[in-house]
Amino acid sequence: METVPLTSLTRAGGCAAKYAAARLETLLAGIVPADAEDLLVGLDPAGDAAVYRLDDERALVFTVDFFPPLVDDPRAFGAIAATNALNDVFAMGGVPLLALSIAAFPEELPVETLADVLAGADERVRAAGAILAGGHTIRDSEPKYGLAVVGTVHPNAIWSKAGARPGDALFLTKPLGTGIVLQAQRDGTAPPGALEAAVSAMIELNSAAADALRPFVPNAVTDVTGFGLLGHVHELASRSNVRAGIESSTLPALPGALELADAGVRTGGDRRNREFAGPHVESRADAAREALAYDPQTAGGLLVSLPAERGAVLEATFASEGLFVSRIGDVEAGAGVVLR
Repeated sequence: METVPLTSLTRAGGCAAKYAAARLETLLAGIVPADAEDLLVGLDPAGDAAVYRLDDERALVFTVDFFPPLVDDPRAFGAIAATNALNDVFAMGGVPLLALSIAAFPEELPVETLADVLAGADERVRAAGAILAGGHTIRDSEPKYGLAVVGTVHPNAIWSKAGARPGDALFLTKPLGTGIVLQAQRDGTAPPGALEAAVSAMIELNSAAADALRPFVPNAVTDVTGFGLLGHVHELASRSNVRAGIESSTLPALPGALELADAGVRTGGDRRNREFAGPHVESRADAAREALAYDPQTAGGLLVSLPAERGAVLEATFASEGLFVSRIGDVEAGAGVVLR
């Protein structure tokens, strides 16, 4: 086991291992939401995290996220898994406070490997201003790791998916293509530097982007993860009762991702995301950019909807702070998503 790469022990890694969105909707449809006045965000509709009001000034943000390894470096795996979970709190407009590990590992794995996973996670939790305070571990033939995270947000400052309005512009705070790059790495076809660029993007917390965004009071926010850009845009558009237009030519891509997509690299998550969002998407894009838009992301950026007239100032603010942001589309009256 000491010489076995982590990814060889899994069938799918990262957010590409997520349960299919369409099946998840069916599963959750049988759960009746709790009748609790202080449950501000729960299952009806679901958000990136649950939110429970404590008083007029404070609400708890609670999320859980874990998955199998998507890279062989155990420290990088821990850091990516932690970032992915912490980012759900930032996507709600909140700030993380406390995290607990959720871990499943084969007993044969060296203790040093597990220690590196935890060390990578702890570094990201500290960088988010939170505390890794414990957790729970079980034996499993397939390794898995993630976090349960508690944070806070003001009850009147929660970011939801349901507030996008006609006349808004859509922005994305990280490039796309983690699923495609990771699949190519598994296949041995990833170009030099592609994996390193993808890992660098995946361990980047959305905290700085959220801090820069907060003064603009966005109409809608979510983070782009396993359902792909189009899956999350579909959620935002349907919850907001609007039509979202995405400009495929402006979609930012990780180094090598678009070329790999053009060469036909796809993940299993691509198919599941098309089954979920495809019936609601009118695509006029070429195959490579369409694949980039359906590609399942791990620890992706924030998808932001805010009035178009604030867009230039938003871009200038992000640039002045050395942060990435790209305008990718707009919002109009109607329904569905169009990938131009």
